[in-house]
Amino acid sequence: MINYFENLLKVISNSLNSIDEVIFNRLIDESVLTLREGNKIIVTGLGKNVPICDKFVGTMCSMGLNACFLHTNSAIHGDIGIVHENDLVIILTKSGETVESVYLAEHLKRKKANLWLLSFSNKSTLKDSIEKALILNLEHEGDMWNIMPNNSTTLNLIVLQALAMNIAKKMNITLDEFKENHPGGYIGKMLKDR
Repeated sequence: MINYFENLLKVISNSLNSIDEVIFNRLIDESVLTLREGNKIIVTGLGKNVPICDKFVGTMCSMGLNACFLHTNSAIHGDIGIVHENDLVIILTKSGETVESVYLAEHLKRKKANLWLLSFSNKSTLKDSIEKALILNLEHEGDMWNIMPNNSTTLNLIVLQALAMNIAKKMNITLDEFKENHPGGYIGKMLKDR
C-alpha cells in the first residue's frame, strides 16, 4: 500500500512541476483584475470535475470573492445566462475533446467571456480554440487501466485551490472579512473572539 502512495505522490509532484509559472501567474492576475472590475470567476466542468468546481467556488465564496459554477450540460439549456461579458470562465476538461465543452466554448466566446482552459492535453480541439490555457502533464491516472479521472481531478483540485489562495493574497483578504462569512460552525466558534 505504501508503494501506491509513493507512486501517487511522485505522479502528482511531477505534474505540478510541469505547470508553466508564467501562465499560472497570468491566470492569477487576470482573476484579480476580473474581480476588481466587478465581474466574476466561473468554473465549468462535467462528471467528476463537478465537485472539484464546487470546492473552488465554496473556497472563493467563503472569502467573499465572486465565483460560481456552471455545469457544462446545463449551460446550453439556459444556465449560460449567468455568464456576462468580461467574466473569467475556466473550462475543466482532461482531454480537451469533450464534445459538450467544445460546444460550450463557442457560445462563451460569443458572450465575450475571458476564456481559460485547464487541461492535460497540449494537442486538442479546445487547446487550439482557446488562447489561454494551463496545461499539466499527467503520467498516469493511478487506476488499473489509466482511464478513471483519479489523479487528474486531484490535480485540478490542487490547482484551483492554489488559484483561490493566490487571488485572496493579492486582494489582501483579511481574517475579519473571512470571519464575516463564518458566523456558525466550528470555524465561527473558533473565530468568535479573534
